[in-house]
Parts: sequence; structure tokens; C-alpha cells
Amino acid sequence: MAARLRAVRRPFYLYFRFLGQQMKAILAYEADFVILLFAAVIIQVVGLAFIWTIFQRIPSINGWTLWQVVMMYSLVFITEGVGSLFFEGTWRLSWLVYSGQFDQLLVRPVSPIVQVLAGAVGFNGLGNIVTGGILFCVSLSNVRVEWTPGRALMLVVLVASAATIRVALNLGTAATAFWIRSPWSMVPMFIHQMGEFAKYPITIYSVAVQAVIVVAIPFAFVSFFPTAYLFGVDAWSVPGLLTPLVAIYCLFMAVTIFRIGLRNYESSGH
Repeated sequence: MAARLRAVRRPFYLYFRFLGQQMKAILAYEADFVILLFAAVIIQVVGLAFIWTIFQRIPSINGWTLWQVVMMYSLVFITEGVGSLFFEGTWRLSWLVYSGQFDQLLVRPVSPIVQVLAGAVGFNGLGNIVTGGILFCVSLSNVRVEWTPGRALMLVVLVASAATIRVALNLGTAATAFWIRSPWSMVPMFIHQMGEFAKYPITIYSVAVQAVIVVAIPFAFVSFFPTAYLFGVDAWSVPGLLTPLVAIYCLFMAVTIFRIGLRNYESSGH
């Protein structure tokens, strides 16, 4: 039992050790850190200003109020921030495979997935988390929510599940680098841009778009469904309870795709 427990703890221990070294390297350049943080905040504030301007002219978007949309925005920011700050390494996988540097990961007695996830740190993610956290708290304070211990616990579970979905989508799409030999694969970026749909209620989109962001690429479970549950929007709150299951499914699929790609990996050949 003790040996099994150590085997489970080892990947987490090594992940944080790898991540810590990456953070030390970046913090050695303080100006870069400040610029990345400031740039992330500015970008998110501009997007929020756009939404604010729209709601100054209309009371709601297809029945959704300003603070409900702000909540969706905040969840997108938070999950993007978690993906960038703690799992930025997924964006480097294409280059590692193309250049042959991925071979170095294979000779180490550590899971390649752990090494990829901890392979880089995006400090712009900290700006996204801070901005998203502030908007999250402000939106909750402006909408009446009947808090219970169960709802408070579900809040934590939903946010963690939304972040897991985002990271899993990043990892799964990054793993396409095993088949698409390019220094910078456009597949992860394309899927990442699909996340822009998650900033708004899915009810404003066509049925085809809804099908994509609910079933095929479930960004709706990153922001829309959790918001519907937290704010008690009866027509959409029940699917919000499925968010943890969707997170488990996405993580399982991401790891499966990565492992299949790993079995087909043939190095760079030079």
C-alpha cells in the first residue's frame, strides 16, 4: 500500500519540482515578468470594456444579464490563466517533436506527460487569473445567490473542473504534433480560439455552433453551464452538474490521444 501511494505521489512531486525550476528561470528576468503580467491584464480589460459598452445600450443578451456574462468571462480568464501559468508546456510539444528534443524526455525515468505539462511557465497566466478572480467575485456580489454548503462546495468543484477541461483540451490538441510534423502546429491554436465562443451565452449561436462547443469541443462546460448552475438558470443549470464528468472524460481522452501518439513517435530522423 505504501509503495502504491508513493507511486501516485511521485508524478505530482516531480511536476512541481520541474515547474519550480521553470519559474526560477523566468523570475530571473523581472522586467519580462512585469510586462507579461501587465499585458495580460490590459488584454482582458479591453475585452470586458467591449461587453460593458454593449450592455449600456441593451438590458440583456437573449435573456442573459451583464453580470451573468461577466461570470462567463471570468471563468474563461481563470481557466486560461491556469493553463498558461501551470501547464504552458503543452504549447512547446510541436517544437519538441519536430526538433527531436522530445527524445530527451523519453530517456528520463519520468512520465513524458508530466515533463510536457511542466515544461514551461506562462506568467501572463497570472494576470488572467487575477483579472478573472476579481471579475468572478464582482459578478457574484451583484447577483443574489442562495448559498448553501453544497452550493459553495459545488462552486469549487465547477471551477476546478472547468480548468481541467481547458488543460485537457490543450494537451489533447497539442498531441496532434505526433502526426502533424510542424514546428508550430495550428491545431492547438485553432481549438484555443474556439474558446472565444465560451465568453458568451451559447443561446446566441446557431444549433450547429452549439453542438460543436457542447459535444465536440465542450467549451460550454468551461463557462456557460457552470454560470447557469451558480445563478440558478433553471433551463440550463442541470447540465452544469455534469461539468466534473465532462472534465474526467476530456482528461481521459487527452491522455489516450497522447499515449497513442507516443506509440507512433519515430523521432525527427536526423
